[in-house]
Amino acid sequence: MATRKDELTRQAARLFAERGFHGTSMGHLAEALGVQKGSLYSLTGSKQELLFETMREGARAFHAALDAVPDDAPAIDRIRLALRGHLGVVADQLDVATVFTREWRYLDDEYREEILAERRRYEERFRALFADGVAAGELRPDLDAGAAALLVLSAANWAYTWLTAERDTDELADRFTAILVDGIRGYATRR
Repeated sequence: MATRKDELTRQAARLFAERGFHGTSMGHLAEALGVQKGSLYSLTGSKQELLFETMREGARAFHAALDAVPDDAPAIDRIRLALRGHLGVVADQLDVATVFTREWRYLDDEYREEILAERRRYEERFRALFADGVAAGELRPDLDAGAAALLVLSAANWAYTWLTAERDTDELADRFTAILVDGIRGYATRR
């Protein structure tokens, strides 16, 4: 059963996603919870702390999706499954994913450093998938794994702006992978 603190964190994620961090006041949070503003401070130290908790929840969710990718699968399958996991997190936790992608810059220094480290670690894990694909001969030998990871994550991170509830995220991730792995040139001929 969810605690009041959990409910506050969920409402904070929703409001931060809808209004932005600076557009959300403690009054908005209190109203969403149906309590007096002063009562919030028994659940949290500050709005900044709530933003950090939302960010940590996002980091945990995205890393857990990567943790579920089997290490022994071929690299291309791992890339596809990683994309499925990423888009699944966005679809299942849209508010948290929105805040994690968009609002990190408003964290105070100490909180920001921790979240930026988690974001860098996540990016590095994606980069490693592409590097493994190159090393295994599954991807072209001149592929820049870092650029490939940035491309994939840039596209997947923006999913919070266009992903709809009825969209099959596994099918979408499979299509993304096909475009990335097979390329967009295909068998087209010059005219």
